[in-house]
Amino acid sequence: MNAAAPALEVEGLCKSFRAVQALDHVALTLRYGQVTALLGDNGAGKSTFVKCVAGVYTPDAGVMRIDGDETTVGSPDAARALGIETVHQTLAVVDTLDVAENLFLNREQTRGGRVGAWLGVLDKKRMRAETEQILDRLGIRIPSLRHAMGALSGGQRQAVAIGRASAWGRQIVMLDEPAAALGVEQAARVLELIRKLRSDGAAVLLITHNMDRVSEVCDRAVVLRQGRKTAEVNISDVTKDDLVAYITGAKSQQAPS
Repeated sequence: MNAAAPALEVEGLCKSFRAVQALDHVALTLRYGQVTALLGDNGAGKSTFVKCVAGVYTPDAGVMRIDGDETTVGSPDAARALGIETVHQTLAVVDTLDVAENLFLNREQTRGGRVGAWLGVLDKKRMRAETEQILDRLGIRIPSLRHAMGALSGGQRQAVAIGRASAWGRQIVMLDEPAAALGVEQAARVLELIRKLRSDGAAVLLITHNMDRVSEVCDRAVVLRQGRKTAEVNISDVTKDDLVAYITGAKSQQAPS
């Protein structure tokens, strides 16, 4: 990790779906120890941007740098190998698996040496012990790690998904509406997890429609409108009304590159 370089630099990112230009030469920079809000109305291109960086979509054009080194992200596995973890709106959890199995999803630990790995014999004891350590470090309280994800509350499911991202994404964590449809108390816990990620030095990208949450946890904001970046501001320099005006197009600025 090159602490002097931005965690992530994206320049000229383009993505279209047939006749629809979802992203039009978007530029964005994420820095370690900061939370950047990615704002915009529905259809502005926010989730498409996240999926391009996360390796779900292949961009039509653009350059991406991690720690100053140019790279490409051809798949979600490639993104994870580069230290990029994402919590999508769908959470990508498996309801029939327990908490530890979800936290180690696609990173399962096995026992029995090479034969055990080949047979897929899970080391559930070790996975649960490490899951407990990870959740304790983040202040996440789950009644039992043996509970299936489908039996947990919405806030607990969100917390486990964010815990998984923070456990493996020590560099870059992207959160797409992580507190959507949660109650006040559950949403407050998610915001605490975001603050914890920032204090641990991660570069965090947060998509949200809630301006109060932006003011509470974000350092900077980038606004997309119809697939183009229309504003980039420091949260301390603007009001919530300013942000809403940028999102709706009532106010604009020459967005820095």
